[in-house]
Amino acid sequence: MRFNKYYLAALTAFVVWGFFSLVLKPLHDFPSLDILFYRIFYAVVLLLAINLGFRREALRKDLALWQSFTRDQKRRTIGMTVAGGVLLTANWFIFIYAINHVSLKSASFAYLICPIVTTVLAYFILKETLSKWQWLAIGISALSCAILSYGSMKDLLYSLVIALTFALYLIIQRKYNQFDRLVVLSAQIIIVALLMLPFFPAYSGPVPVGYFFYTMIGIIAVVFTIIPLFLNLYALKGMDSAAVGILMYINPMINFLLAVFWFKEDIDLVQIISYGLILVSVIIFNERILFKRNARHEN
Repeated sequence: MRFNKYYLAALTAFVVWGFFSLVLKPLHDFPSLDILFYRIFYAVVLLLAINLGFRREALRKDLALWQSFTRDQKRRTIGMTVAGGVLLTANWFIFIYAINHVSLKSASFAYLICPIVTTVLAYFILKETLSKWQWLAIGISALSCAILSYGSMKDLLYSLVIALTFALYLIIQRKYNQFDRLVVLSAQIIIVALLMLPFFPAYSGPVPVGYFFYTMIGIIAVVFTIIPLFLNLYALKGMDSAAVGILMYINPMINFLLAVFWFKEDIDLVQIISYGLILVSVIIFNERILFKRNARHEN
């Protein structure tokens, strides 16, 4: 992979996401639902401002495409957009809850196995093909999950749910990708915000007082949501998905290192073995790109 501005954009996005826990941990005294509510509401305002202020041409193109659809196509698109928004919101909530109330390791493990979970789902749903090396990597990943379950079944369950919700979200984006991705993300978050708004009075905690909470939520919305999404979308203009997939593993590895060396979370031999196997599976899964092999040599 040649290092260029697209590679730098993707690298920056995943490094930024890797440090997400540094702003989530200080909010551990606030309910996870409140963090999710305000993150979504902030994101709606910011995304509307970005699209209406700077991306009107993309909006016009997407509107013209929408008007060309049949009634069935529109119905399916709306259904997938709503489903994508619900999955993304569920992923955010469970991720926030896991970091603040379970363990940072469970969240980092989730995004280590997420690319492989996504690939398995793509094989069955999108009929994408897998090489024998990739199947071997999936088997090693499954073994790692089994080993981790002996150390902490709770961590494993949260990791799998986080990975599954994000993997299903990515599958929907792959299957329905005719529209501009940032416009689709905006529509999904707006839909979810409207769905969640009736629950806000009943399930939100007391209105936070002071600047700390709102400052941190603002940082989350801007630095850890909008900016990396822009960088990731920009990177995809000049990089293939496999190359971006390798960089995706930067995020959970930073999470894991922060959990051990910054937040001083306990780690045992079982977890070390599990994470080690995941790293092995990552290398095997991406061996063609890492070692610049050709497809004809796989069999």
